[in-house]
Amino acid sequence: MHRVPVLTPSGKPLMPTKASRARRWLEQGKAKVVHNDLGIFQIQLIKCPRTTNIQPIAVGIDPGKHYTGVGVQSAKFTLWLAHLQLPFKTVRERMEQRRMMRRGRRDRRINCKLSYNKRAHRQKRFDNRRQRKVPPSIRANRELELRVLDELSLIYPVTTVVYEIVKARGDKGFSPVMVGQKWQLENFEDYGKVKQVEGWQTANIRTQLGLHKQKHSKGDAIPATHPVDGVALACSTFIRYGVTSRNSQGWIGEVTVTPAPFAVIRRPPISRRQLHLMVPSKGGVRRKYGGTVTRHGFRKGDYVEAVKAGKTYRGWVSGDTDKQVSISNADWKRLGQFAASKVQLIQRSTGLIVLSTRRLSNLTPSRGQI
Repeated sequence: MHRVPVLTPSGKPLMPTKASRARRWLEQGKAKVVHNDLGIFQIQLIKCPRTTNIQPIAVGIDPGKHYTGVGVQSAKFTLWLAHLQLPFKTVRERMEQRRMMRRGRRDRRINCKLSYNKRAHRQKRFDNRRQRKVPPSIRANRELELRVLDELSLIYPVTTVVYEIVKARGDKGFSPVMVGQKWQLENFEDYGKVKQVEGWQTANIRTQLGLHKQKHSKGDAIPATHPVDGVALACSTFIRYGVTSRNSQGWIGEVTVTPAPFAVIRRPPISRRQLHLMVPSKGGVRRKYGGTVTRHGFRKGDYVEAVKAGKTYRGWVSGDTDKQVSISNADWKRLGQFAASKVQLIQRSTGLIVLSTRRLSNLTPSRGQI
């Protein structure tokens, strides 16, 4: 049965409750509906409850290069699933484009016909060859995971964060997922106890729980690709493989995997503001490019509703012209350009595009309790 997150009057997360109880509290005026950036239905109590006891809730994160799976689990219920579409490819392409633009400006500024000591080179301001920074593409991936975890910590009383670590050994070569692992684990310490799990352990837990994983077409935004591993990681908080009371090897503990809400999350691929374009404009007047501000009071990434030819569209603001606003869908494909007077704001940009499914997603085709 689906569980509804609950907040105290001061905003502190409590243990989730049954949907029927949440509806009864709303009807009786004991609670109100509050919104969050992840689109999870949530209520807040009007008066302080008698007790504020909480039970362990774990967040499992299965990081990847292009996709990350997230699962929120308690001992008796699966609370939430998510498939994160990481911005790795977009950031890498834009960094390459920025590099080319910078080199083009340098070539136009420096007269290469002069000897080197007479060229307009500036001295280096710092040593940028120490290789101590996390690459921008990897950092963007990890920051999206942190963004989601930070919001989850405001919705659920998270006690443990379980993170799958990658170890490339032997002839397996190098994995980009390994970059920034230590930095990310240090960030997780602000949200609770951090537990590290290797990939083979995740597979064993998933098999024991009877969870199905789709190993082909890993880009499919479904629970069976990456979120299922996030749930398995979270379940490792409640079960483990070891010596039982009968001095034999077996699984110890108990956990139940249940149907839960599922969401697909990505960042709006908004271009950063560019003062200098690839090719200088004639007359020295640069056209506007990038940024988050439009000329009609909207911000790029705002969720809006627009009307055109008697038909209603809903999407995210992705651009503007002198009189029109461009609106795109969740895949950032433009739905059309609409007159600014026909566009109505629904929700300000949160830096996330969240698509939630109406029906609960089931991960257990066989058995879900051990």
